[in-house]
Amino acid sequence: MKLATQIFLAFLIAISIDLLDSFVNYSLTLKVKNISGFLNRSDTLIRNSTALDRDMVQMQCAFRGFLLTADSGFLADYRRWQEDASGREREVRGLVSVPRETNMLDSLQAVYSRWIKYAAGSIEARKTMSFDVQNFTRFSTLLISNMAGGIGKEYNTRITGIFHSLNEIEYQERDLRRKELEEAIERTDRYSLAFSILLILVGLAIAIVLVRKISHRIGSLVQLAERISQGDFGQFIDKKRDELTSLSASLNIMSKRLSRTILELEKRNSELNQFAYVVSHDLKAPVRGIWNVIRWIEEDHGEEISPAVRQYLKFIPERVSRMEGLIDGILDYARAGHEGTPKETVDVGVLVAEIAELIVPAECTLRTGYLPVMVTERLPLQQVLSNLISNAVKYGPEGTTIIDVSAEDSGPYYEFSVQDNGLGIDPGYHEKIFGLFQTLREKADKESTGIGLSIVKKIVEERGGSVKVVSSTGSGAKFIFTWLKEKE
Repeated sequence: MKLATQIFLAFLIAISIDLLDSFVNYSLTLKVKNISGFLNRSDTLIRNSTALDRDMVQMQCAFRGFLLTADSGFLADYRRWQEDASGREREVRGLVSVPRETNMLDSLQAVYSRWIKYAAGSIEARKTMSFDVQNFTRFSTLLISNMAGGIGKEYNTRITGIFHSLNEIEYQERDLRRKELEEAIERTDRYSLAFSILLILVGLAIAIVLVRKISHRIGSLVQLAERISQGDFGQFIDKKRDELTSLSASLNIMSKRLSRTILELEKRNSELNQFAYVVSHDLKAPVRGIWNVIRWIEEDHGEEISPAVRQYLKFIPERVSRMEGLIDGILDYARAGHEGTPKETVDVGVLVAEIAELIVPAECTLRTGYLPVMVTERLPLQQVLSNLISNAVKYGPEGTTIIDVSAEDSGPYYEFSVQDNGLGIDPGYHEKIFGLFQTLREKADKESTGIGLSIVKKIVEERGGSVKVVSSTGSGAKFIFTWLKEKE
């Protein structure tokens, strides 16, 4: 399975847990919304039922007032409170949501209707009552019989009981809904906490598995790349089939190609070195032959040679000597950096003193500053310092040459400098002088082949360092090169 697919599945699992948690919270939100709606509706129901009860009480008060005084104002209030009660009853019926409450409203409506009929009869009797003895006696008999029978009181008691039961049921339902809401909130909190912990644990598990899996394989690939950089062109076996498998396959292909390329380069270098030795040997033979011929001519015909011819013959050995110097320089350049030498502890101060004994004349002054004791290849460093000190001797003022050799510790490498007080080098030639066969002296000068600085540059750069010159015409030259430190 590809890494992208694994990561996608991991995110899908995490998102699924989060969606489930969101669904639980959403369900709670709906429940809270429904219960909040019920509580708001319940408040309105209780408020309207209380108002309905009050309207009925006002009707009864207006009814009694009319019976006692026959005042039409009481009768108008009775009619108005009756209309209000009818409207309130419809509103309350539209708000109830429990079947028992609906049944109670039906019972209330029945009792209320009987009370209305009772009140209507009493009102009609009171309207037709006159002050004659017969009508008054009839009204009094009706009123007394109704009161004696407790009809009005019974209706009022039943209506009050129905309102009380209705409110009690509503309050019970409200308490039940509040309890459900509290339980839902508590249950949702538990679920949310559980889902959060589960999401964290699953996320950590997925992250640990993927990181360990990927980092282990990436570490193996990094080790392969490091081995390749160190010349070990091995192979990395990866049986997985994902993106890293493609990378490991590419590294394996690169390793194989580099291995073949290195082998070919070593073969070519060996052939070139052999060719250089053969060519130099073949070139030196005719050069020595020319030298011998000139010497024979001078020995056999010395008296017959004119001064002009003798001067020409004198130039030939100089050119031959320069040719031999060039051939030797080519061999040195070919060997530079290719002949591996073992690393050893080198006291650079002692090394410079040994070089000075061989190539620095007595009339020259060699001064040394800080020079380290380091683990490195002795011979390549000796070649570099010998060439730079030799150049300082060649280009310094005769009899007053001063050469300063020192070093600075620059962390991962040492920075060496060789400075002289010669004529200096024009900035336009700072890069050119490190090229092969490039020299600032006359071509007839047998001491300068134009190869020494090329050898210096080649040895230093093949060991990860760099070389440069700081100079201007008439102010001497300072050659600076860096040399990487080796672990002891």
